Amino acid sequence: MKKILFGTLLAGALLLAGCGAGGTDTGSSSSSKAAEDTKIVAAGSTALQPLVDAASESFQEENAGYNISVQGGGSGLGLSQVSSKSVTIGNSDLFAEEKSGVDASKLVDHKVAVVGVAPVVNNDTGVKDLTKDQLKDIFSGKVTNWKDVGGKDVKIEVVNRAEGSGTRFNFEKYALDDIKVAQSQEQDSSGTVRQIVSSTPGAISYLAFSYFDDSLTPLSIDGVEPKEENVQTNDWKIWSYEHMYTNGEPNEGTKKFIDYILSPAIQKEQVKKLGYLSVSDMKVERDAEGKVTKK
Repeated sequence: MKKILFGTLLAGALLLAGCGAGGTDTGSSSSSKAAEDTKIVAAGSTALQPLVDAASESFQEENAGYNISVQGGGSGLGLSQVSSKSVTIGNSDLFAEEKSGVDASKLVDHKVAVVGVAPVVNNDTGVKDLTKDQLKDIFSGKVTNWKDVGGKDVKIEVVNRAEGSGTRFNFEKYALDDIKVAQSQEQDSSGTVRQIVSSTPGAISYLAFSYFDDSLTPLSIDGVEPKEENVQTNDWKIWSYEHMYTNGEPNEGTKKFIDYILSPAIQKEQVKKLGYLSVSDMKVERDAEGKVTKK
């Protein structure tokens, strides 16, 4: 009986120890699950999307337990969705104050980069430089053939961005002086615009520098080339900050991701590699009203 009693007590002790270990594992599992539940959804500007995409990949490789989804849709959508708390971060090429229907006072601005924007054309147009007036005449519909601005005898095909696009907002504001543009096809994705311009004879549109490649030709305006050094001094005036807006101050997980994008490693490598400029490299500042001052 003593042996049986001892065996029973020993089995009970082992069972209790096992339960204790199980409790510890459950706590660890809960912690792991909590980390896995750190979900961030960033939506909006397609001009900023390549940078946020690249940063999210490397961030998730270095930080286990994050689930970061990066979506496009345009700056207007990003600002509207972060205002309604539908997404964690609203990516935007424009200040929240410039978007009607958005209460900018509730949003916190995180400027993560600067992007230049330039008119781009199909490689076979025969044009590399336009005056600002010529550009305005093309987008207003007054000029409809490239031969009238020094190019080939090819019909001009204007490709615009959709309403709500921050790239369109800034292009119309700083390149076209907010003139009324002619009706044309509209696209809501920078990648789609690049594809259409590169494959359509006579096509013209506009893209962030981060989308430039050999498949199309960026245009100079009044002899000024769309280059980073010209953006830094505001000699090239079509540029904007890349904003990542949060609804109020970001939580710890979101702040860690935004701080990562602002870190020297990303700012000095990915930002430049992908065709953006670091905010710290700018020699001027611009406010929401478009006023430019030297740093």
